[in-house]
Amino acid sequence: MKVAEIENDIIVVKDRDDEALCGRKGAIVKVLGCGLCGSDIVKLKHNLVKNGTVLGHEIVAQIVDIDSDTDFKVDDVIVTSHHIPCGKCEYCKNGNVSMCRHFKQTNIYPGGFSELVFLSEEHLQNVAYIKPENLTNEEASFYEPLACCIRAVKRAGLRENSTALVIGLGSIGILMAQALKAYKMKVIGCDLIASRVQLLKNLGIEAFLLSEMCESIKADGVFMTSGSDKAIGTALKYAQDGGKILVFSSTPQNLGYANNEIYYRELTVLGSYSPSPQDLKESLELLAAKQVNVAGLSTIYPLKSVQNAIDDTLANKIMKAYIQII
Repeated sequence: MKVAEIENDIIVVKDRDDEALCGRKGAIVKVLGCGLCGSDIVKLKHNLVKNGTVLGHEIVAQIVDIDSDTDFKVDDVIVTSHHIPCGKCEYCKNGNVSMCRHFKQTNIYPGGFSELVFLSEEHLQNVAYIKPENLTNEEASFYEPLACCIRAVKRAGLRENSTALVIGLGSIGILMAQALKAYKMKVIGCDLIASRVQLLKNLGIEAFLLSEMCESIKADGVFMTSGSDKAIGTALKYAQDGGKILVFSSTPQNLGYANNEIYYRELTVLGSYSPSPQDLKESLELLAAKQVNVAGLSTIYPLKSVQNAIDDTLANKIMKAYIQII
């Protein structure tokens, strides 16, 4: 099978015979396509994974072989996530499922940028679903990233009709804004790029260029989906006193928030990382109901062009890449 693996800080496509795909309870799936996640780019850019690693986890796939006690069968087209919480540890009991040690250890094998992937029985039981017929493969690949946004919305714990500001309208920002709207928030988005602002407006959500933001705007919750260091200052500027800042991005210099602002203004700053199985379920329901519209958000690349997809994403030439495997 062909895989796109890391070799000396770039991705190259190679042929690999992998016996680890066989002999275990679960399913072997043919990957139809896989979204390129920002975390994939961060791992590659900052040398966080070793040579031979196959990235990618936002997969849509067809089952080609299965040994499972679930109802899935050969030829089913499915979506799945890659991590699974144990549901029993203190992290899970406290609602911090993405900190669960089992969650961090589980994954699909070898990775989504591969012609074939092994899914364990645990994946099939907890985080895999039949792809809804009214979604294209490309649309269905947003199943996991949208669930990450749903997780963030829930962690913020805002009341219905609260004002939520999304800073940064890349693909995650567009998803986050729509998720907030689906959960009954008054949503505003902002970005430095006019085309992204217009995209959110076209989806029926108020949006501004950052330079055009009214000074009087104050948000009960600010969702920081931009990876710019300047996004921290923007979040502090537009957060309501007593409000919340939800961090859903890393910044290049790992800068912190001003302690005195948090103290005197009683701000809450919290992070959100990966979704629970329930978040994933709700994500697929929103996509299938077209309450979140992802049509046209991604650009299709063949497997051999994963590195080009990464380069184009970093250069802001595209919003998001979808790697078509088959």
